[in-house]
Amino acid sequence: MDWLTTWWQDEVVTGHKGPLLLAFVAFVVTFVSTRTITRLIRAGRGPFHNVSSGGVHLHHSTPGIVLLVTGAFCAVGADGRAPLDYLAAVLIGVGASLVLDEFAMIFHLQDVYWTQEGQLSVNVVTLSAALVGLAVVGVSPADVPGLSDRATAVRGGVTALLLVHVACLVVTALKGKYPTALVAIFLAPLSAYAAVRLARPTSPWARRFYSPTRREKAAARAEAFDRRWGPVRTRWDDLIGGAPSQPDPGTPGRS
Repeated sequence: MDWLTTWWQDEVVTGHKGPLLLAFVAFVVTFVSTRTITRLIRAGRGPFHNVSSGGVHLHHSTPGIVLLVTGAFCAVGADGRAPLDYLAAVLIGVGASLVLDEFAMIFHLQDVYWTQEGQLSVNVVTLSAALVGLAVVGVSPADVPGLSDRATAVRGGVTALLLVHVACLVVTALKGKYPTALVAIFLAPLSAYAAVRLARPTSPWARRFYSPTRREKAAARAEAFDRRWGPVRTRWDDLIGGAPSQPDPGTPGRS
């Protein structure tokens, strides 16, 4: 358990990541609790039920926005002073979780919570938790131990590597691999790997630089990738967020 003690001392205590850790825990616990409650409501089990006012269904993103805005202003006013900064961290973690859990509804401006399109919320929450989690544990491409004690030439070399890393991130995003680009911010080798791989066929990179033959190859590669990993992603989304029980808006059978 020495690594845990070292991490706690270096990242949480010395690195002043206590509020970030608290926000991360609040974010994850809130999401798990929210999805558990909404699945119980859908199944008609337990004491929970939808909240309505004047015939209008109150979505949990509404109190989430209030908590998120309140937490943001508390964080600005705290200026690193406890316990206000820890209170702000909890409010931001809970509020962000409630809002992102209904991200698909906000994005589509329709109630798609229990549709296939609603699974976008699960993807966004999972990706957000992964990024914040990486920041909490101290993963950073710019974190080079002892850099301040090294020669100017070494610091220049590291700066050049960081510039290459940023360039790879931009290429990855232009190739339509947006989730990969976000995760690769913290994992530099992933950005280099993704940058040299084929782009998604509908990405800006493919439209600008690929010939028709190259784009057909990219489409075949993307189809094979989606066919292999699509079911895995669907099972993960269903496990975390619950399987869709309503058709997507505009599809046959939806009232």
